[in-house]
Amino acid sequence: MRLALLACFSLVGCATLSDPLPKQPDAPTAPAIVQVVGDQQDKADGRVAAAVAVARENATRPEVVKAETGVALSYLPNPSEGDLAVARARAAKNDQKDYAEAVAYGKKLLASIDTNWAKMEADTVEAKRVSALKDARIVELLKAIDQAKKDAATNLWTMAGIGIAALGALAMVFAGPRIGSTLLLSGAAIGAFPFVVDSEYFSYIAGTSLALAACLGLWYIWDKVRDSNNAPYEPPQK
Repeated sequence: MRLALLACFSLVGCATLSDPLPKQPDAPTAPAIVQVVGDQQDKADGRVAAAVAVARENATRPEVVKAETGVALSYLPNPSEGDLAVARARAAKNDQKDYAEAVAYGKKLLASIDTNWAKMEADTVEAKRVSALKDARIVELLKAIDQAKKDAATNLWTMAGIGIAALGALAMVFAGPRIGSTLLLSGAAIGAFPFVVDSEYFSYIAGTSLALAACLGLWYIWDKVRDSNNAPYEPPQK
């Protein structure tokens, strides 16, 4: 079965199958979903940044700092115990070098997040493009399989027509023109059958063929009756 399928594809789709599809990125194929999540994340990040910035501007007003940082925390997940311990130790030490290193790490991490997000958006667009190519390839291969089936059926009808025509040629020599010509016509009709069926003039051809068949049938009956009437009279044997 696998060999038959491989042979079928090699006959009807060599040019297509030799052109491999590009690798689809490991990303969703709906850019709108990524866009919605990105917009929501940008909104949350902007509001956190705004609340922290206002808190720093009002550093001399503890109640404002507490309220604004509370707003900022509402947009963030709960910190882990380990992160809290590191931040508390940094605050207790109050070393500006530690703060500078933390700020540099934060900026580096943010840049990496932005880069990865941009790559994910690009991969999403590419994944959608490749997914569409795959869908189109499936449709193309299904059409190729259907065409291969039609071609195989046409070849069978053609071979059958050739075989009947060959028998008709032999019958012309050994059995007479009546049988031979009938077989020849039958072979031609069998070989032309798939082309006739697919033709837009099928209804006209079918009607004409039926009319000719009826005429041939009437002629055959008339010929039989004529031969019977023209046969010499032979009295019954006593």
